[in-house]
Amino acid sequence: MSDCPGGLASEATRPNVVFLHWHDLGRYLRTYGINVDTPHIDALASRSVLFRAAFSAAPLCSPARGAIFTGRYPHSNGLMGLSHLGWEYHAEEVTLPMYFSAAGYTTHLIGMQHETSDPSTLGYDEFQNLNAPEQYAQPVAALAEITIRQLDPTRNFLLNVGLFEPHRPWPAALYPPVDPETVTVPGFLPDTPAVRADLAAFCGAIECADTATGRILSALGEREFAHPTIIVFTTDHGIAFPGAKSTLHDAGIEVSLIMSVPGGPAGIATDRLVSHVDILPTLLDLAGLPVPRRIQGRSFADEFTGAPGYPSRTSIFAEKNWHDPDDYDPVRAIRTSTHKLIVSYEERDRIPLPGDIAASASARALAWSPAPKRARRELYDLVSDPYEQVNLADSRDAEGVYQSLSDQLEAVQRHTGDPILDGPIPAPRAPGRLPAAIRSRTRPIDPETGL
Repeated sequence: MSDCPGGLASEATRPNVVFLHWHDLGRYLRTYGINVDTPHIDALASRSVLFRAAFSAAPLCSPARGAIFTGRYPHSNGLMGLSHLGWEYHAEEVTLPMYFSAAGYTTHLIGMQHETSDPSTLGYDEFQNLNAPEQYAQPVAALAEITIRQLDPTRNFLLNVGLFEPHRPWPAALYPPVDPETVTVPGFLPDTPAVRADLAAFCGAIECADTATGRILSALGEREFAHPTIIVFTTDHGIAFPGAKSTLHDAGIEVSLIMSVPGGPAGIATDRLVSHVDILPTLLDLAGLPVPRRIQGRSFADEFTGAPGYPSRTSIFAEKNWHDPDDYDPVRAIRTSTHKLIVSYEERDRIPLPGDIAASASARALAWSPAPKRARRELYDLVSDPYEQVNLADSRDAEGVYQSLSDQLEAVQRHTGDPILDGPIPAPRAPGRLPAAIRSRTRPIDPETGL
């Protein structure tokens, strides 16, 4: 990608950046048409641009987050699996806080991150990346409030706040479930009592996260800063249900994306195709900072400024490589506004599910353990088949679309140096090995209590 065609802010007018992200949310929010009580996110959307066609670059936590914070695909930045299982960025990778620190910003991380086992490598001036219980919504909100009160109002800052919610599990003691009769059942799931109960617990975690987010937004509103503040809200990937997270179906890679840019449009929605790798170059662009050639995303700053920018995307690329230590599942996808091609590079009788989804009430109700068989190549008409149920890969009527998408997919892979084109991708050398200082303060979550 070429350098940014021109900065959109001078040094005197550079904006602050607040980056808010949840975990395993997809687009399960009221502002995306879901029946769940999220008044604080609704209020943010009312003064922002809502992206209805935003997608992650991967359907799993660390690879998805790595794409956001480097503007580069997982196979390019090195984060092709979960960080706590040994995957890390390549040594030369440059992250969002590094770019902004170099421009004179103070940079702060509060709560959840899943890019590395050693957060000191991420480039923040200050980080409070806590153990899992303290990554929950209310403790993170409390820490964020303290940090916001202490920010120097005269200096530019980048504040990155991550919540653990609504990642599984959803113990009722922490997240009182809503009435199962009121939930919205996604079209790719059957409408059964077990699925509704699972979604009701999910909604309880979402409502808790919304309350915490409201606290953070309120604390920001109480401060007066010398610079305007951009607010970005998103999540890593799709919801943690069978057929969603860990797959390259839309349900696995669709994400919420809400952006409030001072002086930009407010209360509107757009169907512009956006990839998570596009967020970093957009923020650099809006801050008047150069977008290096190594960044693979494409700025969509023109959505807020009206100034000429890069042409809108006609497709997005997504990938999966590794999840659990024994779950090598290399898959690639390219998606346009009307069609999607998914290519699997390994023979798989069954789609592997992450452990928490495989053990869920929804998976048990669907008998998805193991999950249904997957074809090596899948082609879907997203207009007539939005839930990707009818594979057209062998249809004569779709030969032209298939070939066009196949050519586009290969072009992206070759342009970005996708290693899968040269053969299987090896596991990290030391999966699960954490630095002693990190290992000593890391403990598993009790699946019953969530603590």
